[in-house]
Amino acid sequence: MSLAKIIWAVSALAAVIFAFVNGFELEGTILAVLGLLAGWFLDHDHRRGVIIAAAFLLVGGASALGSIPGVGAHLTAILRSLAAVFSAASVMAIVKTLVERIVQSNAESKTS
Repeated sequence: MSLAKIIWAVSALAAVIFAFVNGFELEGTILAVLGLLAGWFLDHDHRRGVIIAAAFLLVGGASALGSIPGVGAHLTAILRSLAAVFSAASVMAIVKTLVERIVQSNAESKTS
C-alpha cells in the first residue's frame, strides 16, 4: 500500500471517529493536516477529482444523507469531516500545481 493510500485511509478513519467524538478541540487541526498531507501525495491525475469532491461536499453534499432516520446525523458528521480533509487536500493540490507551473515556466524561459 502506498503512502498516499495510507494517509487517505487514516483521514477516512479520523473522519469516522470524529463523527462520534464531540468536543475534541484539535479535530479541525488534525483533519487539516491530514488533508494537506493527502494533497501533497496526490497524483496529478486525481487533483481535479479531489477539488470537485471538496466543492460538492462543501456546497451541500455532506448533508444529503441527513434525513435518514437514526444514522443521518452521523453520516452528515462523517461527510463534513471528510469535506474538511478534501478541502485541505484541494488547497495543497492547487498550490502544488501553481508551483509546478511557475517552475516549468521558468525552465522554459531559460531554454529559449
